[in-house]
Amino acid sequence: MSIVQVRDALLWCVIINAGFLAVWLILVLMWPEWLNHLVRKLFRVPTEQVDAINYAGIVLYKMGIILFFLTPYVALRIVG
Repeated sequence: MSIVQVRDALLWCVIINAGFLAVWLILVLMWPEWLNHLVRKLFRVPTEQVDAINYAGIVLYKMGIILFFLTPYVALRIVG
C-alpha cells in the first residue's frame, strides 16, 4: 500500500467521521427533547447526565478524529 492510498483512506475517514459528528451535533442542538427522551427510555439516565454525556461524547469523538485521522493525514501530506 502506497503513501497516496493511505493518505486518501485517511481523508475519507475524516470526511465520514465528520459527517457522523455533524449528525450527532444536529440531533443534540435541534431535537434535544427527543434525544433526551430516547436515551432516558433506553438507559434510565437523568436528563442532566444525558446532556453531559452527549457533550462529552461529542468532544471526545472530535478529538479522536483529529488525533487518529486528521493529524496522520496532514503528516502524510507534508512528507509525500
